[in-house]
Amino acid sequence: MAVITKDTVIGDLLVIAPETAPVLFSIGMHCLGCPASQGETVEQACAVHGVDVNDVVKKLNASMNKKEA
Repeated sequence: MAVITKDTVIGDLLVIAPETAPVLFSIGMHCLGCPASQGETVEQACAVHGVDVNDVVKKLNASMNKKEA
């Protein structure tokens, strides 16, 4: 099982766990396909959107774990 961290790159995240996209949408990250978002880390995305990275990482992992259960 993969674990998402604040250093996970968004492009990689969407490949290994596409079911996490709604979590990213919920923080205002609506341009998941644009080149800039594909290369930034979860931490960078959270900083740009003004949200707590630890909360988002928890939500991303929970979303991914629901699919694996």
